[in-house]
Amino acid sequence: MRWLIGCLINAVLFTALAGYFHDSFQLTGFMAALQASILLSILNVLVRPLLILFTLPVTVLTLGLFLFVINAITLELTDYLMGDAFEISGFGMALFFAVVMSLVNVMIQKTLLEPSKRAKK
Repeated sequence: MRWLIGCLINAVLFTALAGYFHDSFQLTGFMAALQASILLSILNVLVRPLLILFTLPVTVLTLGLFLFVINAITLELTDYLMGDAFEISGFGMALFFAVVMSLVNVMIQKTLLEPSKRAKK
């Protein structure tokens, strides 16, 4: 259930980013955003751990900031695999979107998901 909520949040975030940055980020619709979100979550499970492992020395030297670059790489892979339905103009925009997505996801987890966990205990 948590995975599905995360995919929906990312799809809404993709749609919002496409609205704000329509020159740099194009989507064909909400279904494309949902498909891209599901594909991104699959890439985060399969590809991201390998990228983190291969770039571990750089990640340690940059105190973890290189993880944003890895997130941008997975966004670029999503762009490549989705074709024309999901387009990011370049790596710089993918890096910017990776940072924005990370910040928004942290805010949502801290404000919405963690208080509901505490209420269940």
